[in-house]
Amino acid sequence: MTHLLSQTWLIALMSVTLIGAVLSAVHHAEVIAHKTGEPFGTLVLSISVTIIEVSLIISMMLTGHEGSEFIARDAVFATVMIVINGVIGLCIFVGGLTHYEMTFRNEGTNSALAVLTALATFILVMPIVTTSTPGPDFTKSQLAFAGIASFALYIAFLFFQTVSHRDYYLPKAEDKKTDSNFHALKPSNMKTAVSSSLLIISLITVVGLAELLSPAIEHSVAAAGAPKTIVGIAIALLVLMPEGFAAVRAAKANRLQSSLNLALGSALASIGLTIPAVASIAIFFNLHLSLGISDLNMTLMYLSFFIGALTLAIGKTTLLQGMVHIIIFLEYLFLSLVP
Repeated sequence: MTHLLSQTWLIALMSVTLIGAVLSAVHHAEVIAHKTGEPFGTLVLSISVTIIEVSLIISMMLTGHEGSEFIARDAVFATVMIVINGVIGLCIFVGGLTHYEMTFRNEGTNSALAVLTALATFILVMPIVTTSTPGPDFTKSQLAFAGIASFALYIAFLFFQTVSHRDYYLPKAEDKKTDSNFHALKPSNMKTAVSSSLLIISLITVVGLAELLSPAIEHSVAAAGAPKTIVGIAIALLVLMPEGFAAVRAAKANRLQSSLNLALGSALASIGLTIPAVASIAIFFNLHLSLGISDLNMTLMYLSFFIGALTLAIGKTTLLQGMVHIIIFLEYLFLSLVP
């Protein structure tokens, strides 16, 4: 009884520390974002979290535990669904409650969604329909090509976002007029350097605590008799907390452009950086990697992309669109429990 009580207090302490690390990461990311400006600022948090998430996935793959071949698939698919429906839906809903209607540059968001649809299809759907191997798997050559293609497409998107068409990802002129953060003095180089260091420390803490909490999550899932995919969803939720919190906070401040840059950038980095790294490790160490998703998940994913395309088509959002995405997210969570 005493041992159980001490375990409960330890889990509670880690949870509180995790929330503190998330808040710290969001604060320091916002300092860097203000210094560098859009879209570089949101890019910093997306790539930082994704790089550490890659390390977490690879470390779990190398342990060789039962079901380790599905970790990358579950994490990537969960990230896509959480971002497209959970984060974007919550941002639009929260922003709609306060500001009634919000605007953004649909040129950039539509481009990002198109790239995300292609990446998700390459990685999560193609293994189902290829015929060289049975089941939801790639051959080594197919896996290598998928990894290279994903990385190349993500690099192309980064060039489009930060160099050739950067203005597509900047707030509209009327949004800049009402954005107090836009007009505030930029932080000094020293403050930015300190925030960069503390951001890395905060993100390492977030992912480290997520890994430490994962056995407790696995035990809870097993005790409840729920599918193992719930573990991947729970870990993805923990890792995405800094980005999700920052995105919702920006939407509440009527900066939906920043929210969408952050959300879509996270999903793109999750596939464009994670899969090439995981594929390389799997090929080098001859590890089994299964990436194909079920018909149910494929249906949910393409429903999300279709509704997402409608939401992002006109450059304006209302509370109703946010509610639609949130309901789809809840449907995804429910069907993950009761497939």
